[in-house]
Amino acid sequence: MVQPGQPDMQMILQQAQKMQEQLMAAQAELAAAEVTGQAGNGLVQVTMTAAQEVRAVRIDPKVVDPDDVETLQDLLVGALQDAAQAAAQLQQDKMGPLTGGLGLPGIG
Repeated sequence: MVQPGQPDMQMILQQAQKMQEQLMAAQAELAAAEVTGQAGNGLVQVTMTAAQEVRAVRIDPKVVDPDDVETLQDLLVGALQDAAQAAAQLQQDKMGPLTGGLGLPGIG
């Protein structure tokens, strides 16, 4: 029996389980969701999951110059950074509302 003014432990446990299920669903969604980063006005594109697993790299043949590998390397770095930023934003959008009040390190 719950004393007046005391929290209902069963209700708290149910809420915690529901939150855990929502977190797991959001994590699964992030693992499947893809974002694309680009550099050089789309000459180099990187596709990765929101969990930051690189899935594809597309390089326009125009930027493949054996005498200027450095530019291509810079474009790849830029596209990877752009994709990582998009992935981080999607993570924040999905996980932020679920983890905002928890104060858990490394989440959200």
